[in-house]
Amino acid sequence: MHATDRELVDRRHRLARLFTPPFAENGHHDPGYIKAYPPGVRENAGQYTHGCIWSIFAWAALGEADKAWELFDFFNPVGHSISPKAAEHFGVEPYVSCADVYSIGALAGRGGWTWYTGSAAWLYRAGIEALLGFGLRGDHLLVDPCIPADWPGFTMIYRHRGSEYHIQLDNPAGATRGIRDAMLDGAPVGLSGNAARIPLSDDGQQHHVHLTMGSGAPGG
Repeated sequence: MHATDRELVDRRHRLARLFTPPFAENGHHDPGYIKAYPPGVRENAGQYTHGCIWSIFAWAALGEADKAWELFDFFNPVGHSISPKAAEHFGVEPYVSCADVYSIGALAGRGGWTWYTGSAAWLYRAGIEALLGFGLRGDHLLVDPCIPADWPGFTMIYRHRGSEYHIQLDNPAGATRGIRDAMLDGAPVGLSGNAARIPLSDDGQQHHVHLTMGSGAPGG
């Protein structure tokens, strides 16, 4: 992952390449159809978004919140349009995920194919599952967030069949990982490693989950 960060992440243009260097059109190696793209475009060493998003999952699994959230910001199209100049260079809609971002020369940082469901779906999953830590496991919900230390917390509402779970997470100690305490409707529930393990029921009721992160938690 340190090699990934060193070789593939381009902070100037807010992107992460699929690989580097690109295959040259007149080169001896033939990896298949990706060589048909110009260097730095789409799968030929551009940011092929839905594949590159997996690095967010990897950094979050390692508990590296700063790395994971930095990449999430890079993949978020809004971040490419923070000024009129940036939006003009990005060149595509700033409110949808794009399949690719060019990575070489004057076009570096320009968006490609937009409204691509693969990249949108994986970016959504990265945010909800890898970063906010939402994990549905049968009749239990595992919550194992990886968040910036300066986040005070967050809230989620999850509808489980006919029931509704209101989840409040607090981070008073400025932790990046690890649940210290977990309560369901005022009663303590168990932990599983870094995660809170919340039993789910289809009783048509509204339930309240309160989670606290802290330095005393595993990985906190």
